[in-house]
Amino acid sequence: MPQDVTLLSDEPTVELIIRARTGDQSAVEAILQRCLPSLKRWAHGRLPAAARGHLDTNDLVQDAAMSAIARLDTFEPRHVGAMQAYLRQSVINRIRDEMRRFTRRPAKVEIPDDFKSDEPSPLEHAIHEQAYARYREAMSGLKPRERELVIARVEAQWTAPEIAEHFGFNTVDGARMAVNRAMQRLVAAMKDQSTEP
Repeated sequence: MPQDVTLLSDEPTVELIIRARTGDQSAVEAILQRCLPSLKRWAHGRLPAAARGHLDTNDLVQDAAMSAIARLDTFEPRHVGAMQAYLRQSVINRIRDEMRRFTRRPAKVEIPDDFKSDEPSPLEHAIHEQAYARYREAMSGLKPRERELVIARVEAQWTAPEIAEHFGFNTVDGARMAVNRAMQRLVAAMKDQSTEP
């Protein structure tokens, strides 16, 4: 990523999602800029060998992301990283669709009676929503550069070398220290919220 390119937005991803739902193309572009690099890294090697000759991983990720963006009106971000998880699930679904093309009949799978759901309980949902609300509030108190660093690390899941290159730090350690300071300010702000009456 070139050093002279900055994040298109320092807003939390949920704010971008709200704007994207109203048709704000700049918000869509900011979401894609933030999420696609780590999504492509995550998806690399996940496409089964049988489907690789037919479809490139980057194409699959691009298709899945555009499909997910088109369905933002049904997406409810409930925690930090929810957009990344949503996009990953979209990629997984796209891989499954591709594999269905190569197999006639999927193998039957018996689901045991005691099968536990992967979905969080209502209590877990409530806890995640409270924590996410505190995160959003604390983010609004940070400086724009600190918000960008937190978003790059937490929401976009960029590595320290990627952050160093993207934000023009001289060293990876310098980037790591700046991210740590921003994260410490965020955590302190969140703690202050939890101690308020």
